[in-house]
Amino acid sequence: MSTRPSGIVSLISGKCPRCRTGKAFKYPFYNVFKASEVHERCSCCDVKFEPEPGFFWGAMYFSYALNVGTAIIVGILLFFFFGDPELWVYIAVIVPSILILTPIYVRFSRLLMMYIASPYRKFNPALGKK
Repeated sequence: MSTRPSGIVSLISGKCPRCRTGKAFKYPFYNVFKASEVHERCSCCDVKFEPEPGFFWGAMYFSYALNVGTAIIVGILLFFFFGDPELWVYIAVIVPSILILTPIYVRFSRLLMMYIASPYRKFNPALGKK
């Protein structure tokens, strides 16, 4: 029986994609200017989080999709609950909601990039803990 948390729980809590116990980020998400800083290596399994230079450039696509999804959902909610308000109301609600969620989306998109497109997804039990 495995004691490791599931991949989804580890992804949401910002853990290492290989061992699922070490923290991936240096700072909490509410530290807006440093929220996306990733540790160089996992403190538990010593995996390098950025396997190659520019690895996280692909995370921009995930972040873009999350922002577009937010704009669509907020726009639909405004349309149905407020009876299709004027354009300025859409802009006044959608833009701040995206700005508020951006630090969370940047972190989540980097984690998605590590979990989906990483070369170190499989756990090697021989590595164990440091």
